[in-house]
Amino acid sequence: MKEKESGTKYQETKQHGSRLFPFNIYPCTIPLDFPAVPLHWHKEMELIYIKKGKGLIQLETKSFEGEPGDIFVVTPGTLHAIHRIKGYSMEYENIIFEMDFLGEGAADLCAGEFLVPLAAGKLFPPVQIKPEEVHYDSLKRCLIQMEELCETKENAYELGVKAAVLQIIFLLIRMYPSREIVSSPDREQLKEVLQEISVKSSENLSVADMAKFCGWSSSHFMRWFKKMTGDSFTSYVNDRRLAEAAEALRQTDDKILTISQDAGFMNLSNFNRQFKKRYGVTPREYREMIGI
Repeated sequence: MKEKESGTKYQETKQHGSRLFPFNIYPCTIPLDFPAVPLHWHKEMELIYIKKGKGLIQLETKSFEGEPGDIFVVTPGTLHAIHRIKGYSMEYENIIFEMDFLGEGAADLCAGEFLVPLAAGKLFPPVQIKPEEVHYDSLKRCLIQMEELCETKENAYELGVKAAVLQIIFLLIRMYPSREIVSSPDREQLKEVLQEISVKSSENLSVADMAKFCGWSSSHFMRWFKKMTGDSFTSYVNDRRLAEAAEALRQTDDKILTISQDAGFMNLSNFNRQFKKRYGVTPREYREMIGI
C-alpha cells in the first residue's frame, strides 16, 4: 500500500504530530474533505474552532449548531461527531493533542490536581463556547497563536504551542469550576460497542452480532443504539465504512475494489452506489477530483 502524506481527518488510533511532540492542527471542510465525522472517541483532547459556515457538533448525546467563531472543547474520552447541516458547508480547525504532551505524568501539584483529572474526563465537561462568553477573546488569541507558531515553525515553537495549550486549559478551568463528571453505564457500553464496530467494520457485522455482544435482544439493541447515537445501527456502520473508504481513496493508490473490500463492502456495485449516494460522485470521480 502506497500512502500519501497525511493531512486530513481524525482517526481514533492515529498518531497526532510525533511521539515527542504529539500535537497537530488539521484544517477541515465538510463536505469537501468528507461528508461527516462518525460518532467516536479517543484519549486525546480536541478543540474544534469553526471558521466559516455551519455544522452540527455532537458531544455525547447532545447536538449543537456550530457557527463561525464557536469553539468546541472535546475532553478526553468524550463521544463526539460532526455532521453537515443541509445547504451549508463548514470550515474548521481540528486541534488534537495527547495529555502526555502537557506533563500529565509529572509528580507535581499541577499534574495531580488538574491534568490527571482532565485526562480521565473528570475536570470539566465537553462544551460549546460562543464569542460573547467570558474569556472567549483570550481563548481565541491562544488558538491563533498556536496556528501561527505551527505555520512558521520558528525556534522553540513547540514550547510556545505548549504554553498556549496550558493557557487554554487554565482559562477553561476558570470558566467551568471543577466538578466530578459522572460516567453512565450506557456511555461506557456505547464506547465498547463503537470499539467493537471499529475492529470488525470490514466484516459482515449485523444487528444480531452486536446484540449478542451486549447480551440483549436485537430489538432492544436497535432502540438503545438509536437513542444513544441518533442514528440507526445500519446507517452508522455504513457511514463509517464509507468514511474509511473515502480516506483510503485520498491517502492511497490502492485499487477501488481493494478499498471497497477493506471497508467492508463485498459487492463493488453496491459500494459504488452507496458512495455516490453519500458523496454525490462515484469513487473513481472522487479520486479524480482530488488528483490521484
